[in-house]
Amino acid sequence: MQSLTISKEQLQSMIAYVGSHAPLESCGLLAGHDSKVEKIFFVQNQAQSPVRYVMDPIEQLNAFEWIDSNGMDLLGIFHSHPAGPETVSPTDIAEAAYAVTYVILARVDGEWHARGFWIENGGFREVILQVT
Repeated sequence: MQSLTISKEQLQSMIAYVGSHAPLESCGLLAGHDSKVEKIFFVQNQAQSPVRYVMDPIEQLNAFEWIDSNGMDLLGIFHSHPAGPETVSPTDIAEAAYAVTYVILARVDGEWHARGFWIENGGFREVILQVT
């Protein structure tokens, strides 16, 4: 995937969600069609950690079932890095299990920034986030 399209409202919703859970990491799923996000799922971080996330398996399964039954595709997984960095961590690379865009929301100088990444074969590359 070269780019992921997300609306300004969806991005603001994600920022509000991760901001309300800081300093802990928070996470969720992005679903839609043709690289365009149509639905966001906010998923509880079972790890309750400022440096790690583990999606609640029941919430994750329910989201996957909804995505499948509504004919959508899993396009992305998002999570926050409340204290940075603005890029993927070694843990993110080691635990990447899906061929989707990984969106990282990081707080830099008090402002949340979102960046997308494709993680594969122990490496990563940036994916353009098109905010409409």
